[in-house]
Amino acid sequence: MPDERIRTVVASLVEPTSHKEQKLQNLQSTYREALCEAFDANATTMTAVNDIVTPYDLPYQAKDALKRHVPGLLKSGSAELSETQPIRFTNRAAVFDHSTDRTHAFCWEVPQPGRGTNFWIPLAINPDQRKWWLQLLDGEATAGQLQLITRPRQARWELHVPLKLPTTTSEVDCETCTPVGFDVGEAILLTGCALVNGRPVDPLLVDGGRARHLNQTLQTTLQRLQERDAAEWRIDEQAAYFRNALRDEIETATRNAVEYAAGFDQPVLVLEQLTSIQEDLDFGPHMNRRLHAWAFDQLQTRLADKAADAEIPVQYVDPAYTSQICHACGVIGTRPKQAEFRCTNDDCWVSVYQADINAAANIAGRLDPWGESCPWNPASDDTLRNGRTRDSATGPREQSPSQR
Repeated sequence: MPDERIRTVVASLVEPTSHKEQKLQNLQSTYREALCEAFDANATTMTAVNDIVTPYDLPYQAKDALKRHVPGLLKSGSAELSETQPIRFTNRAAVFDHSTDRTHAFCWEVPQPGRGTNFWIPLAINPDQRKWWLQLLDGEATAGQLQLITRPRQARWELHVPLKLPTTTSEVDCETCTPVGFDVGEAILLTGCALVNGRPVDPLLVDGGRARHLNQTLQTTLQRLQERDAAEWRIDEQAAYFRNALRDEIETATRNAVEYAAGFDQPVLVLEQLTSIQEDLDFGPHMNRRLHAWAFDQLQTRLADKAADAEIPVQYVDPAYTSQICHACGVIGTRPKQAEFRCTNDDCWVSVYQADINAAANIAGRLDPWGESCPWNPASDDTLRNGRTRDSATGPREQSPSQR
């Protein structure tokens, strides 16, 4: 049956001419004035925002985006605006062209106020995302709200386009397959848990210490370079180094995950439908936060791609409460520590459980939400793949030096 995945494609605007650069800066300045006025006026409804932004010389795609964005900001309790707020456009601004005859095959029609004022600009895309751009142009994918972001120190503009990508999910026989759920985290980058006869078997934990260290080191490095007013090429070089290193961590983690899943009979990868990660992404000054969210999306993408190469079906399930409920009885528990889950049901055999394994088991169990639940008990083989036992929620963390 058809399903959808959310992916965000990113492209850099290629060396705008002086005239186009001025238009982009004017657009940015006007947009921010309208945003600030609506925000300061506490415009919590689309109508209130519309009354404020209508006089501004902005394209209708930007005005319509503001009508939704400002009330959302105010309702979220934001006390102030980030200085790096992107220019937002509704998906009606997703007008692109593609031709292999050009140096840069993809172009974007930049919205401008008034009729006949839009202009085209070439895009430098990520080659790994080319297939998604082509799906958008072919009508196989649907664009969400566009974000145009300026990178002053790098002297460039970036366009972020969230896409709804259709996937064809094969029919899965829940009675004979082995669901293998994966939970994505930070301290533990990936946690896999297979269910055999409804019971968790031989969980896999992939440590996230190095990925987290790369994120933190990158943030510190960029701050120091900026304080020293380092050359732009130096900043770009360091950012690229850490991004590539993080990509290597993701490739290794996802390869191990698929190998783990392949070890079971008729495996099915079960992932959370994480549709909000990129939509909630804060493009403020915190590079660590941006890279962390980017890593989440990359983990999901690479897991699905590698599973497809291994001819392992992938299914997406509702992520609600997977980290909060007990995998054995379904009762909402507590998380006194990041790695520790405690069941509050006195009649349940679970008392303390490793939180990431609990979440992965819940994800796997949602492959067949209408099936009868098997009684879950501690007699099942829930020994960690690295040989450690699950007799406490903090065991794996305490024995991992990178987590100390």
